[in-house]
Parts: sequence; C-alpha cells; structure tokens
Amino acid sequence: MHFADVHLTPSPTALPGSAVLQQLANGLAAWALVGALVAFVVGAAMWALGSHSQNMHQSSTGRRAVFTSAAAAILIGAAPTIVNFFFHAGGAVR
Repeated sequence: MHFADVHLTPSPTALPGSAVLQQLANGLAAWALVGALVAFVVGAAMWALGSHSQNMHQSSTGRRAVFTSAAAAILIGAAPTIVNFFFHAGGAVR
C-alpha cells in the first residue's frame, strides 16, 4: 500500500494580514520584556528592603520575583529561536 507524501511549505506572505500579525507578535514580545524588567526591579527592591529590615518573608518574595522574572525574560527572548529550532527539526523528518 502506497501513501501519498504530504508536503508543507509555509509562506509568511500567503495569508492576508500576516505582516500585521508579525508586528503584533513583535509588539507583544517587547511589552512582555518590559514587564519582566519591571518585575525584576520591583523584586530586587523587595529583596533589598526585606534583607535590610530582617523581614524574611519579604526577602524571599523578592528573591522569587527576581528569579521568576529573569527566567521569563530568558524564555521570551529565546522563544523565536526555540520555535525555529523545532520547526526545522520537524521539517527534517522524512
């Protein structure tokens, strides 16, 4: 039994409005990075104030905010590379 091969060649210009979607995704990524930066600064301030005032709960909350926002910024920045890697890895499967 012979099955027909399926070929997929996506083109960003094939859909109407794809340029607008790309601009929207770029804008969302930029705002997400700004949000991660704000969370990082607020978390660092909480960590510093909590450590200075010997408030362990505030210090641990600030530390968690710093590490979470740093991880979020790394994931947001690496998202296009991760998507491209898996897209090309999936395209290599025959």
